Parts: sequence; structure tokens; C-alpha cells
Amino acid sequence: MKTLLEVIGSPQVSDIQRDAAIQRFEYSFEAVWKAARVYLFEVEGIDVASPKKALRASGEIGHLSEEQVSLGLQMVDDRNLTSHTYHEGLAQRIFERLPPYAELMGVWLDKMKSSV
Repeated sequence: MKTLLEVIGSPQVSDIQRDAAIQRFEYSFEAVWKAARVYLFEVEGIDVASPKKALRASGEIGHLSEEQVSLGLQMVDDRNLTSHTYHEGLAQRIFERLPPYAELMGVWLDKMKSSV
């Protein structure tokens, strides 16, 4: 998460920085949702096998609001797009959504940390 926040906090971003931010988003997202999967299983007894199920389950236990779950589901869709296609316009749109995604991942992690 720290490396993602470093890039998205820059006022002016080159194409290389944008692409680096998207790569950092990809690995940050993977780490957060996998942490949620472990947390849900070990603490809550809920077995999930996908990021969307982890988000929904996190909403059900009160860690995320409905609005946050909805944003998270969009985040999953964007994450899937980053790994399967590359298009300049798509990259820019996803980059612009990274700040709220980073904030959501931080909230998600904080809720898990404060609940153990």
C-alpha cells in the first residue's frame, strides 16, 4: 500500500508513473484481498474463494459499508481489466480511480487489524 500511495500522491504524473501506479495497485489489491480471505476464515469462520466474495462477506460482518462494498466490486472489475488488456484510455480511467481504491484498501486493512 505504501508504494501505491507514493505514486498516486504526485501532482503531475507521466505515463511511466501512471503505469507503475497501476502495477502497484495490482499487487496491493492482491495482498489486501488475500489478507481478507485469511482473516475471514481464521477469525470469522467464513471461507471465500474470490475477491468479490471477500468484499461481500466483509460487508456482511460490518467491516465495510454498502457503498464501500460497491466501490470494492468496481475495484475488482478494474483490477481484472488491468491484467487482461491494455488500452491508453482505460489505463488513464483506472489511474484516476486509484485514490479512492487506495483509501478503501486502507480502511479494509484497518478494520481487520482492529478486530484481531
